[in-house]
Amino acid sequence: MVPPEPYTFAMQSAEIELKFPIDDLPGLQVRLPTLGFQLDTPRTFEQNTLYDTPARALRQSKQILRLRRYGDLWILTHKRQTNSSVSGDPARYKIRVETETHVDDGPALGLIFEQLGYVPVFLYEKFRTEWSQHAATTPSTISGPLFPGIALPEGLATPNGHLVLDETPIGNYAELEGPPAWIDETLAALNIDPAICLTNSYGRLFLDWKQRTGSPAESLTFDEIAALTPEPELLSTVR
Repeated sequence: MVPPEPYTFAMQSAEIELKFPIDDLPGLQVRLPTLGFQLDTPRTFEQNTLYDTPARALRQSKQILRLRRYGDLWILTHKRQTNSSVSGDPARYKIRVETETHVDDGPALGLIFEQLGYVPVFLYEKFRTEWSQHAATTPSTISGPLFPGIALPEGLATPNGHLVLDETPIGNYAELEGPPAWIDETLAALNIDPAICLTNSYGRLFLDWKQRTGSPAESLTFDEIAALTPEPELLSTVR
């Protein structure tokens, strides 16, 4: 399997993204080629495991250590907040420094993490379809209607424009990642109201869903959600 383009970033990149919920997934996918998007990766099953110390030291320092199986690929990702000052309302966007690499043996790496004191703390699954569109970048500052001027750390670049469609056990979401001006333009082209956009992680979305539904589920997996929440209206995706 050829590694998909979204995972061929440089060692470190600025991850700038917004999510929004999808009511009509087939309708959205039909529109994407007409807007200049090209399909990078067809619908692929993805399983993610977040690691942390038992005391949740990474979470407290707002870092993420994630091991992902994406089709036949294993991908290790570390995310942290940027040290740059950001003007404007931080709730309107998410910007993080992402370091990512492929690994040959994901289970072996997981065992190494556990020997070093890191344990699996959250498991989540989804089906992901990846699209991309050329997006211009700026070397040191990014800006857009939703994104006041943001100075990027030296040496980091903004990625091209990517749109991923995620089918999760609790709903379908699109995620736009790229320069803020491109994100704003894409939202407008798709007729998406910026007010419905989200910066929450899937872990946060899962906790919010649990609070709304009273579900006892501990993992965001298709089998567990289906077993504990059998009502069809709560399941937007069937594995």
